[in-house]
Amino acid sequence: MRVPKSKASAEIEIKKSRFIATAHPCSSAEELKAIIAETKAEHPNATHVVHAAVMGNGGSTYSMSDAKEPKGTAGRPMLEVLKGSGITDIAVTVVRYFGGTLLGTGGLVKAYGGACKAVLEELETEEKTERAAFSVTVAHRFYSPVKRAAEAHGASVLSEEASESVSFTFSVPAEELEGLKNEISDKCAGTAVFA
Repeated sequence: MRVPKSKASAEIEIKKSRFIATAHPCSSAEELKAIIAETKAEHPNATHVVHAAVMGNGGSTYSMSDAKEPKGTAGRPMLEVLKGSGITDIAVTVVRYFGGTLLGTGGLVKAYGGACKAVLEELETEEKTERAAFSVTVAHRFYSPVKRAAEAHGASVLSEEASESVSFTFSVPAEELEGLKNEISDKCAGTAVFA
């Protein structure tokens, strides 16, 4: 499965109604709640703020809401687009500004599904990889070599603290874990302390 690299947006207009779709990286119910609240705050005059989300390994967790649109006309078509996309850890919000013309149930299904498809066309994704976290403490003189090694192995720094020595916590693709630990150990002449 793939996951979003960052946010993306797209807008479509149907019979003067505006549909603003935004795709967000999202891997938990708490993140989803925050995304919905943030979207509502950004668009206080919107007629509807609809969402659909697919999360978890294999895209096994779903969420959707019609947000007072007729049942099954908004969140469901968006969710079907997401389920068919092969993308997980994603939430899509669609903000609707009513243009004065009723679209009917078929028109709404087409509009919300179309807005979701439009934003996925703008979205950059990457292959979902299992990641592992580990901590290491090194002498100050090894700071730069350790950072370079981490970057070369696709690791990201979760935390970094310096006192008499420097302690890092890294998140690294699982298949790179042993290689990175070995490289850090070599660069630090065996003095690195792993936790």
